[in-house]
Amino acid sequence: MILWKRQRRNVQEERQEGSREAAAAAQGSMSRAKVLVPRNFRLLDELERGEKGLGDPAVSLGMDDADDLLMYSWRGTILGPYDSVHEGRIYQLKLYCDDDYPSKPPSVKFQSRINMTCVNQETGLIDSKNFAMLADWKPDFTMEDVLTQLRKEMAASHNKRLPQPAEDSIFL
Repeated sequence: MILWKRQRRNVQEERQEGSREAAAAAQGSMSRAKVLVPRNFRLLDELERGEKGLGDPAVSLGMDDADDLLMYSWRGTILGPYDSVHEGRIYQLKLYCDDDYPSKPPSVKFQSRINMTCVNQETGLIDSKNFAMLADWKPDFTMEDVLTQLRKEMAASHNKRLPQPAEDSIFL
């Protein structure tokens, strides 16, 4: 009887050890796997950061329409960088996140007229071929990252001295 109890305990211990090893292996593969956050959760997080002003103070982000439950249309603001023709100006933008965001980049359009190499001068749309962040989009990027990178692009040597349209002018 004692021998039987010992064998049973050994079998139980082996099962528990096997379960622990399987759990550890699963945990290890989980820690290496990338978690895909649903689109709306991601956008809610970006909205919260924008409303609380947790990011770059030179850019801001918020919903274009509070009734847009699917969170497609956004507004962005960029303060012109120092030591450039943009200094002291405030630029308004529209961002649009389709159903594939964040796997695909948002479309970005300046509402305020601006002269930059990556901006279509007729529409205000950002040309992704001329703006590396959109051309090389990664799902980890955020709309705030886009605004911050656009601000850096304004200060780049090829944009910082370009003549600018009147401050009140807008793209139609």
